[in-house]
Amino acid sequence: MARLADYFVLVAFGPHPRGSGEGQGQILQRFPEKDWEDNPFPQGIELFCQPSGWQLCPERNPPTFFVAVLTDINSERHYCACLTFWEPAEPTQEAVCTEDATEREEEADEGGPAQLSPATPGPPGQLFAPKTLVLVSRLDHAEVFRNSLGLIYTIHVEGLNVGLENVIGNLLSCVIPLAGGSQLDSVEDGVRTISLGAGDRQVIQTPLADSLPVSRCSVALLFRQLGITNVLSLFCAALTEHKVLFLSRSYQRLSDACRGLLALLFPLRYSFTYVPILPAQLLEVLSTPTPFIIGVNAAFQAETQELLDVIIADLDGGTVTVPECVHIPPLPEPLQSQTHSVLSMVLDPELELADLAFPPPSTNASSLKMQDKELRAVFLRLFAQLLQGYRWCLHMVRIHPEPVIRFHKAAFLGQRGLVEDDFLMKVLEGMAFAGFVSERGVPYRATDLFDELVAHEVARMRADENHPQRVLRHVKELAEQLYKNENPYPAVAMHKVQRPGEASHLRRAPRPFPRLDDGMVQWIVDQAAAKMQGAPPAVKAERRTTVPSGPPMTAILERSSGLHGNSARRLEVVRNCISYVFEGKMLEAKKLLPAVLRALKGRAARRCLTQELHLHVQQNRAVLDHQQFDFVVRVMNCCLQDCTSLDEHGIAAALLPLVTAFCRKLSPGVTQFAYSCVQEHVVWSTPQFWEAMFYGDVQTHIRALYLEPAEDRDHVQVGDVLAPEDERSALDVASEQRRLWPTLSREKQQELVQKEESTVFSQAIHYASRMSYLLLPLDSSRGRLLRERAGLGDLESASNSLVTNSMAGSVAESYDTESGFEDAETCDVAGAVVRFINRFVDKVCTESGVTSDHLKGLHVMVPDIVQMHIETLEAVHRESKRLPPIQKPKLLRPRLLPGEECVLDGLRVYLLPDGREEGAGGSGGGPALLPAEGAVFLTTYRVIFTGLPTDPLVGEQVVVRSFPVAALTKEKRFNVQTPVDQLLQDGLQLRSCTFQLLKMAFDEEVGSDSAELFRKQLHKLRYPPDIRGTFAFTLGSTHTPGRPPRATKDKGPSLRTLSRNLVKNAKKTIGRQYVTRKKYSPPSWEHRGQPPPEDQEDEISVSEELEPSTLTPSSALKPSDRMTMSSLVERACCRDYQRLGLGTLSSSLSRAKSEPFRISPVNRMYAICRSYPGLLIVPQSVQDNALQRVSRCYRQNRFPVVCWRSGRSKAVLLRSGGLHGKGVVGLFKAQNAPSPGQSQADSSSLEQEKYLQAVVSSMPRFADASGRNTLSGFSSAHVGSHVPSPRARVTTLSNPMAASASRRTAPRGKWSSVRASGRSSGLGVDVGSRLAGRDMLSPPQANGAPPDPGFLQPQRAALYIIGDKAQLKGVRPDPLQQWELVPIEVFEARQVKASFKKLLKACVPGCPAAEPGPASFLRSLEDSEWLTQIHKLLQVSVLVVELLDSGSSVLVSLEDGWDITTQVVSLVQLLSDPFYRTLEGFRLLVEKEWLSFGHRFSHRGAHTLAGQSSGFTPVFLQFLDCVHQVHLQFPMEFEFSPFYLKFLGYHHASRRFRTFLLDSDYERIELGLLYEEKGERRGQQACRSVWEYVDRLSKRTPVFYNYMYAPEDTEVLRPYSNVSNLKVWDFYTEETLAEGPPYDWELAQGPPEPPEEERPDGGAPQSRRRVVWPCYDSCPRAQPDAISRLLEELQRLETELGRPPERWKDTWDRVKAAQRLEARADGRGTPSSLLVSSVPHHRRSLGVYLQEGPVGSTLSLSLDSDQSSGSTASSSRQAARCSTSTLYSQFQTAESENRSYEGTLYKKGAFMKPWKARWFVLDKTKHQLRYYDHRVDTECKGVIDLAEVEAVAPGTPTMGAPKTVDEKAFFDVKTMRRVYNFCAQDVPSAQQWVDQIQSCLSDA
Repeated sequence: MARLADYFVLVAFGPHPRGSGEGQGQILQRFPEKDWEDNPFPQGIELFCQPSGWQLCPERNPPTFFVAVLTDINSERHYCACLTFWEPAEPTQEAVCTEDATEREEEADEGGPAQLSPATPGPPGQLFAPKTLVLVSRLDHAEVFRNSLGLIYTIHVEGLNVGLENVIGNLLSCVIPLAGGSQLDSVEDGVRTISLGAGDRQVIQTPLADSLPVSRCSVALLFRQLGITNVLSLFCAALTEHKVLFLSRSYQRLSDACRGLLALLFPLRYSFTYVPILPAQLLEVLSTPTPFIIGVNAAFQAETQELLDVIIADLDGGTVTVPECVHIPPLPEPLQSQTHSVLSMVLDPELELADLAFPPPSTNASSLKMQDKELRAVFLRLFAQLLQGYRWCLHMVRIHPEPVIRFHKAAFLGQRGLVEDDFLMKVLEGMAFAGFVSERGVPYRATDLFDELVAHEVARMRADENHPQRVLRHVKELAEQLYKNENPYPAVAMHKVQRPGEASHLRRAPRPFPRLDDGMVQWIVDQAAAKMQGAPPAVKAERRTTVPSGPPMTAILERSSGLHGNSARRLEVVRNCISYVFEGKMLEAKKLLPAVLRALKGRAARRCLTQELHLHVQQNRAVLDHQQFDFVVRVMNCCLQDCTSLDEHGIAAALLPLVTAFCRKLSPGVTQFAYSCVQEHVVWSTPQFWEAMFYGDVQTHIRALYLEPAEDRDHVQVGDVLAPEDERSALDVASEQRRLWPTLSREKQQELVQKEESTVFSQAIHYASRMSYLLLPLDSSRGRLLRERAGLGDLESASNSLVTNSMAGSVAESYDTESGFEDAETCDVAGAVVRFINRFVDKVCTESGVTSDHLKGLHVMVPDIVQMHIETLEAVHRESKRLPPIQKPKLLRPRLLPGEECVLDGLRVYLLPDGREEGAGGSGGGPALLPAEGAVFLTTYRVIFTGLPTDPLVGEQVVVRSFPVAALTKEKRFNVQTPVDQLLQDGLQLRSCTFQLLKMAFDEEVGSDSAELFRKQLHKLRYPPDIRGTFAFTLGSTHTPGRPPRATKDKGPSLRTLSRNLVKNAKKTIGRQYVTRKKYSPPSWEHRGQPPPEDQEDEISVSEELEPSTLTPSSALKPSDRMTMSSLVERACCRDYQRLGLGTLSSSLSRAKSEPFRISPVNRMYAICRSYPGLLIVPQSVQDNALQRVSRCYRQNRFPVVCWRSGRSKAVLLRSGGLHGKGVVGLFKAQNAPSPGQSQADSSSLEQEKYLQAVVSSMPRFADASGRNTLSGFSSAHVGSHVPSPRARVTTLSNPMAASASRRTAPRGKWSSVRASGRSSGLGVDVGSRLAGRDMLSPPQANGAPPDPGFLQPQRAALYIIGDKAQLKGVRPDPLQQWELVPIEVFEARQVKASFKKLLKACVPGCPAAEPGPASFLRSLEDSEWLTQIHKLLQVSVLVVELLDSGSSVLVSLEDGWDITTQVVSLVQLLSDPFYRTLEGFRLLVEKEWLSFGHRFSHRGAHTLAGQSSGFTPVFLQFLDCVHQVHLQFPMEFEFSPFYLKFLGYHHASRRFRTFLLDSDYERIELGLLYEEKGERRGQQACRSVWEYVDRLSKRTPVFYNYMYAPEDTEVLRPYSNVSNLKVWDFYTEETLAEGPPYDWELAQGPPEPPEEERPDGGAPQSRRRVVWPCYDSCPRAQPDAISRLLEELQRLETELGRPPERWKDTWDRVKAAQRLEARADGRGTPSSLLVSSVPHHRRSLGVYLQEGPVGSTLSLSLDSDQSSGSTASSSRQAARCSTSTLYSQFQTAESENRSYEGTLYKKGAFMKPWKARWFVLDKTKHQLRYYDHRVDTECKGVIDLAEVEAVAPGTPTMGAPKTVDEKAFFDVKTMRRVYNFCAQDVPSAQQWVDQIQSCLSDA
């Protein structure tokens, strides 16, 4: 029983002691006067009676009532019910307040609780003072208090004849039963009817269970005021310990809202500051740092504005304001949304029906009280779902004398799958939950609704999730129970209490509230107390039971963990792998390892692994050999690396016993345990982990204490959470023990307590040693601090530790004992570990009640334990150092070329993936080849990596990646984590211009100095000081690079000495000519290494005093000169000139007059132009001495010379350097021009003009015309102007992608600038617009195809000069219109360089792309503008080809005449002349245009130290790319294969051969390179020339030959040049990791595979299939095309027969010849598509598809099946327009179908359809009968599958059958579905068809 009310207090207004305008409350009387012993009088009631402050009022207000809550020091709540009424103020009171009347009035106007209803003022000047009746109680019966105080007030106001003392005495002496009415005997006991002696009656019902809060309607009101979302926010805020402040003008509303919020938190109890009504004087409480729930009158809203971290709920306005700095974590999904929807169903039942067409008659909404319980039921369900299974995570640490219980938070979160969830994490860490555990964790106690719900209803809630109606039903059931708890006997609830009359407060009260008689009240109270003492004490009879645990927990949301969904298959792999390890099958285990490591990302697999290992420990297999030990440690580490510090899934906990079990013997008496290898994980340094582990183990042992020995079958705990299948959990045991405890004798109790205490103590010792195992590093001797260990954090100082937050709760007190700054001596490892363990021991022992003696003993023991362990470890550390290191893979030595030497032997490295997606397996399918583990070698020629992939699934594949040292373009250092042990290593990234990238991380055994040495050596080899240091020179020679060999004096004039003399002569000659002017010319190699000799200067001078002998060929050549001449004649240029008929060189060098051109030896001493060849083609009419003058007008003295002549139109192609700018030309005037007037041109300009005139006249078509045309149509010749005159036709072809906009000069006058896009600004007759405007021609040319040859108008210049826009400004236009300037915009070498850099980056990115897929590659390819430059080159070349083809000559005069000029001139010749498309011709072309005409290979390739700054500029590679584009479009026109181009592309940069070294013939002679080849015949020595190498190789293998070569002799190629028609060259993208780049043929031929039958392993012969990886194998070698295959086969057979194998070329030529003969004899002329020479299509791009598709297995792939060649080639033009797709499909049918038998048959259609003749094909391979409309039809009209044919029988003619055919020619084919009727032309063919089909069926 309990008192209804403890104190009755009368509080009145009193003056403020400090005399301020405010008053203050004074307690007039209180009853009883002395405090109750069990309940002292609460302080501060005066403040809470008038929360807004005590003030006088000018008018009489109606009485108010509210309940304030005070919390005392023991956190007991006291409910103060306050009824306030107003009385006229006494004069003393008024005097206090007249001082500041105005202020007071303002305050009253602010509308506190005073102004609840209109009030009438009393007499003017009359003030009213408040007086409050207060009832203080520990019970929350607000209604009863309201009635009781109302009754007292009524008696006073109405003047009833009842003694107030009696009423108050009765009220104070009233006792009511405690909660739990149902446990009492009758209704009378549970329901108390009280009367205060004034004719009143009140019924008090006590709740059934006092643990459930009483909410009345407060929750429902709260939802009405704030709405669902806001209340949920407040709910989460209160649970996660945020500050919540309610504002309202009504005090009653404030206390209701606070009560409602607390009711929602059940079963958790709010344990922070709780003040539903806060008085104004105490507002500073709001700035407290702790969480709170407080209510404040809205009048003080302004004061709450500056609170930064308080969530403010405005009840009157219905808003909740969350400050920016506060984050309220929401409920975990799906609970958040489920709760929200159920709440809306409860609050707004109409919502579900709102959309119905026929809504049911309105349902009765629940009463407010019922709705309140329904809302609470929703939250009760929510908690049951959140905390489901919590009892499985309780650790019983002690049972007696009092239970000590700990909650394993990490296990709970892990098993619920809510580790990441912010909300639950905070709730579990909160104070409320700690209270929940200590209150509800007790195993033996009274249970309530929540216990039932969480134990038994969770499954039902889960099942109901998706059925709203069932959820609602459950909510209503729970609501019923909650309602019954508050109103157990609804029938009895009747009150009868008098109330004051209407507006009674306005009547003048007869008198103030009287002073009561203390004695009388006290007497009544004492009487009642005496009566109570007589009665037996009412013991609250609790029904205590064992609390049900409920089902074990499940995850809140069955999240399949995506990628790592742990299927049974994965667990199977883990199990197999572990069993392999323990069976010693290490190779098998290694293969499974990657799969296991992947699987271990998932929790189930980690669990499975620990269980497997545990089984092996139980079977006494804990002692392992080294390999097993390493393996087990590795998987353990993998398991642990994903564990967070809390170890939610108990993985670390399960591994803890294992790491102290698994071990290996290092030497007799020294054993290393696994723990020394798994220390690097953060979990071991987390105090919470150790606590949870400790408590878990203690629980196991305590449980074992009380179980009968029989029951305790060697119960070993693997995890820390008890498995549900155990017979009795620790909680059950504890519950049983608590029940028996009172019955035990005192001695027995003592004994049990002691047993438990010593159990805990022994566990503490055990854990101290366990912790020392995992915290002390193996090498503790070095005094390495713990904080240096990865993840262990700074265990010393609290300032910046990794574990501070997690330790804060448990270890905070012990932190202040140490400062973080201790001397190095004390701060050793041992000390740190001892302190960590001591803190742990302190905490757990105090919590689990270990005696202080024991604790002291422990403190003494810990340092000894640690010390002993350190000593053990020293021995282990010493022995482990002696272990043989882990067997790293053997270094694979690379194969070297003859003459290639190793400079640096293998440095161990990891080759890392570099972003080529398809290049390394992995994403492109198949296991990843990279990262690979191996070594990098540096040789004189290459950088080579060889190694094995780290992925064991491809462990047998060797990875080789190499590139020539000379190709290195960029090196970059970086730091990287090694793939295996995650250490930070130095890395080096090397990029080469052969599109290889070595991204290497050096192994830890490679010191930084070795890495540095590697870099230096590499640099030295890449940039030798002079060209003789390169591999091509050092190969096979003895001298050291960089020092020229000292030659002995030769006796006879060998070629070597001749060439040296020649150079000397040239130097003398040049020396004499030098005068003042200096300009850049390519430096000779002497300059590159040494200062230039004095007599040698840099440029040909302007001087005229030339010796005639140096320029005119005289018959009196010195013998050495003659030899030089004969050598020059041998050069490629000369051979080609003779082929082209461009002049002969007779022995006397006399001119053949008939020839328009002659070969001039003017440059034989390289005197005029050092970068030109010795012999040049010039017009017959020009004297040699004039050439000297002409050469001055051109850059680098590269004057125009002829390099090719068209056999058909006799037009010539000339090349030269660009013209000198006007400024330079001005220099020439000084000596020659007497008057510098504009009218007279200087001599060299005239020479230039004469020279061009001579070129024009040398052309047969224009020679005679030039005389006729002399001045026709020209009034004035504008002889002297340097600006093109308006009459000269200047055409512009500007590059839309030009880098600098400034180059695009606006067109002036009539010259229109024609853009390549075809939008020409003016279409005149000028060539430019015709050439550039070709995009606007008819549709077939839309993609950049060349226009029809006839498009050039007849009026045409004899010579077009293609020059750079910028240079041509200074050129004199031809007065006779015989030549025309075509200014074009070209890119410069630096743009090529920049573009190539970007191309390299795009093709070999270096790191994986951010967004995988082709898009990013294509984007970066476009950014590089490489294809745009190719487009530009092809465009200009096609332009020149057109001009030459139409009979005009062309002079290409761009830049210095050695980069773009060379590209264009070479391409033009390749496109125009089929000879250059042969192997020999292409060699000649490169030798002539690139080598002899001085393309600066060494400069552009940055071959020496001097060129390092200029960088690599791949002009030649760009040319090869253009050739490759043409090759793709015309595959039948080239004798060489695409591989040949790649080969040249690779070796022009590799410096393996001397061919592509140096910048000109002059430099080659100077080094004695040019003629040595013919001099000393070397033996079989390494090839020095790439051509020699190609020849040798071609004899052995057809790798450079194109089988589809079937040229048309007259064909001029006009390729499409639009970017959309260009393909990225696969040279840039493909890679062969099996053997490195395939261009060094000797290296690429791998060792032959043993024949299948004689495998070394002696197993059965395996299948001959082998997997070919596009990124790993070289596909052309792994899958050779059919022809190569046949040729190889022939060679093999010949060798077997003992014949000397025939050369492949001879065989091939014979086959070709035979093929032609056959075709002719056949008379049908079926063109073989490999040898086609009659396909009229002018592009003949059929081959493109043939090349890309699989090459068929037959030699002759015929194009059409039955007609003669004439029928296909009926109209050549049509064929030319024929779309490639149909050509493709023709090919397809011919090639991919196997036609076993074919012919025409009539076939009867389906029902009611006629007979039709069709072409039938019987295909035995595909087992089909197909039919087509006619013989050449490519589309199959139908297929009969022979598998379905049941029978073939003779048939009978049916209606509509062909009349003329014999009956016996009909036959039927019966299939499962239908019968097909056929009819052949005659009986024999029918018979043949039947036989063929039958044989096909029997074959099957």
